[in-house]
Amino acid sequence: MDTCVFCKIRDGQIPSMRVYEDERTFCIMDINPLSPGHCLVISKAHAPTIYEAEPADLEAAIATAQRVALALRDTIRPEGLNLLQANGGAAFQSVPHFHLHLIPRWMRDGKGFDWKLVPGQKDEIVKVGDQLRAALGGDR
Repeated sequence: MDTCVFCKIRDGQIPSMRVYEDERTFCIMDINPLSPGHCLVISKAHAPTIYEAEPADLEAAIATAQRVALALRDTIRPEGLNLLQANGGAAFQSVPHFHLHLIPRWMRDGKGFDWKLVPGQKDEIVKVGDQLRAALGGDR
């Protein structure tokens, strides 16, 4: 895509701190990190969201995420790690190209991602669960 920032990074038109690359993915350091070590695993094939991405690209992205997560664990030794993937504006996706955020975390780092647990309504949970089960092909 001519206007996609991640495609331009992939093609070398925009500089980045690339830390890993294979046939289907690459990993760069985030230029607006939430924490030290925050990086992005990006599919080389352009797909705006998980909905359009090819399964093989998704598999490659999660394998790369694990490889990079292990390297993060062994180098900067975070106490935890968030793996974040957003789809669409309502989910706060800022670049419409499939990618995964790897965000190292430390206790009391002052960062978010926590939300108050509020019990759902059982009938609504069951209704949506039944719809999903049917869409996925039954009782598997």
